[in-house]
Amino acid sequence: MSIGQWAVIGVMVAVIAGGPLSAHALSLDEAKAKGLVGEKSSGYLGAVSGEDEVHALVREINAKRRQAYEEIAQKNGTHVTAVETLAGQKAIQNTKPGHHVEGPNGWIKK
Repeated sequence: MSIGQWAVIGVMVAVIAGGPLSAHALSLDEAKAKGLVGEKSSGYLGAVSGEDEVHALVREINAKRRQAYEEIAQKNGTHVTAVETLAGQKAIQNTKPGHHVEGPNGWIKK
């Protein structure tokens, strides 16, 4: 992929990661700050806690991410797994200190 294509992915990840949510009382930023969710190397969000509201938030965010990743992959003639991997790297890299990321042995605070 070219630098421009990677930039598009970076922008998409930023938009998806912090974009507005529908009717959830808990925002993504709040969930991250409370340690309820974290970023995974797969490019998707994961639930650190088992609350129903958290799992609903994770499903909604991940569905939006998957759609965006598929669009980016199609537009750039690459596999969605390549987009997911890059997005995961960027999301973990951009995770704030104190927020969770998935490590090789489970959730850790960055």
